[in-house]
Amino acid sequence: MAEAEKDGTLLIELKNYLDITWDDGEGDKKIMGMAKRGMNAISGKIGECDFYGETQEKALLFDYVMYARAGEIPQFWTNYKAEIISLQISRKVDGYAETEEQTI
Repeated sequence: MAEAEKDGTLLIELKNYLDITWDDGEGDKKIMGMAKRGMNAISGKIGECDFYGETQEKALLFDYVMYARAGEIPQFWTNYKAEIISLQISRKVDGYAETEEQTI
């Protein structure tokens, strides 16, 4: 699936999550802008993420956008700190396991 198609599907899912039932082109651009900034911010803290599958990172992204719409991004980082740390640790463990497999 092309990036534009993935983004379109993600936008539909985000709007559903946020209970946005109306069509608004400018509003859609704003939500996707928040989502893209959220992807960059979350990836910057966790590492490589899959925001298009049914993943924990995607759930975090949806909550990030919800907080961003409310103007409460700092509160998002406070409320989801434990989950982000858990994902960071998981990535480190997975990376270590891959390194160990390659040396055997």
